[in-house]
Amino acid sequence: MGWSGTKNGPLLRRAAQEFDALVTVDQSLQYQQNLVGVDLAVVIMVAPSNDIDDLRPLMPRVRAAVEQVALGQVVRVET
Repeated sequence: MGWSGTKNGPLLRRAAQEFDALVTVDQSLQYQQNLVGVDLAVVIMVAPSNDIDDLRPLMPRVRAAVEQVALGQVVRVET
């Protein structure tokens, strides 16, 4: 989408204009960014590493979380 290098604050605002939910592995996002007023749900994937083989088993629960999470809410999906 050409958003490479976009910092977290502007990234969240841009994502909120295009999407209902953001899926990320950035575990500190909710503590570093003020999500008040951002019309975006955030799903944080927590695994031993960001390697696809560690993340793949989380996907069924990530999909369920994306379908249920409300705008402005942050949900962590952990191994």
